[in-house]
Amino acid sequence: MKSIEKLLRKFEPEHDGKWAKLHPVWDAFYTFMFTPDKTTTSGSHIRDGIDLKRTMFTVVVALIPALLFGIYNTGHWHFASLGETTAYWDMFGDKFLYGLIRVLPIVVVSYAVGLGIEFIFAIKNGHAVQEGFLVSGMLIPLIVPVDTPLWMIAVATIFAVVIGKEVFGGTGMNIVNVALTARAFLFFGYPTMMSGNKVWVGELSENLDNNKVVDGFSGATPLGDLASFWSDEPTFSSLADFSEHWTLLDSILGYIPGSIGETSLIAIGIGAVILLITGIASWRIMLSFFAGGLLMAFIFNQTATNPFMELSPLHQIALGGFAFGAVFMVTDPVTAAQTNTGKYIYGFLAGLFAILVRVFNPAFPEGVMMAILFFNVMAPLIDHYVIQANVKRRIKRLKIKQA
Repeated sequence: MKSIEKLLRKFEPEHDGKWAKLHPVWDAFYTFMFTPDKTTTSGSHIRDGIDLKRTMFTVVVALIPALLFGIYNTGHWHFASLGETTAYWDMFGDKFLYGLIRVLPIVVVSYAVGLGIEFIFAIKNGHAVQEGFLVSGMLIPLIVPVDTPLWMIAVATIFAVVIGKEVFGGTGMNIVNVALTARAFLFFGYPTMMSGNKVWVGELSENLDNNKVVDGFSGATPLGDLASFWSDEPTFSSLADFSEHWTLLDSILGYIPGSIGETSLIAIGIGAVILLITGIASWRIMLSFFAGGLLMAFIFNQTATNPFMELSPLHQIALGGFAFGAVFMVTDPVTAAQTNTGKYIYGFLAGLFAILVRVFNPAFPEGVMMAILFFNVMAPLIDHYVIQANVKRRIKRLKIKQA
């Protein structure tokens, strides 16, 4: 490793030399492979001896279980739609290979486009490459349907990096989550691709007659099926039929169609343990987000006027992107509340609104994205009032002591 480091040092562009503009590119590769010799001091939420790249790399490691499961799950639902398998763990190699072929290009496009934009801004502005996209580049593929065209991924990534981050000053300055900004762009720009009512099983189902999946196969996601209860032609005749088809256990294990990395609570849970042990994610936000979602689902149970509202709280938070959002999105230290009390309030209200929007928005049966983006914007206001309350309390305490 020492010889590799010496080789990289040999090719380091001089700051005042001919290739000075390319120094940020060299620095990005060097600090990714070796421990930096300086501490992050500005333009970021990191203020200690841990380099930002190491922090972001840890989050990427925490995302790997969800990525691997998402690859296999993609393959399973493709072959299930063709009628070639019913048992989940049959044809393991074929399913994983197909999923890899479909998911890997999405990851490659996300990183290539996003890092390309980062390099362009770094070279233009003469600063180091900002490492935040190490995480965003993995999050974007995991929160989209597998059949999203690659050009849409590219356009959404460009929008998210430029409009969601660079215009605010780069990593650590953005006010909304970058990956969710990409998903929001796709939702508002191409809503039919993100509705949850399409067949999210890949494109090779054209092998069947009339380009349709086999009879009896449900093409929508479970949340899409639940949202159909608001229509005149629901997918299932009752909530009992829905719960028999998409069981709570299936939702926990991840044996359901959906966005690539959002289905398995077990895989997401492994990532949560990694983030909590390393101290990167806030347990206050994570816990309060789940508490808010469970409370809202419980309130719906008591006031149900629709089968969607009757779904049990545990089943409600096991579906869609709720768990993924709780672990990897709402805990983003840049866009979340910073005070301890504010973290409880921020997480709780975001979880509450996530279920509220999900249930009462049948056109798009998932509220996690909307709720988190909204409270990203509200986080500074929450912190402001928490700090003001602390100031008033201390002033009052001081006056009592003086009296």
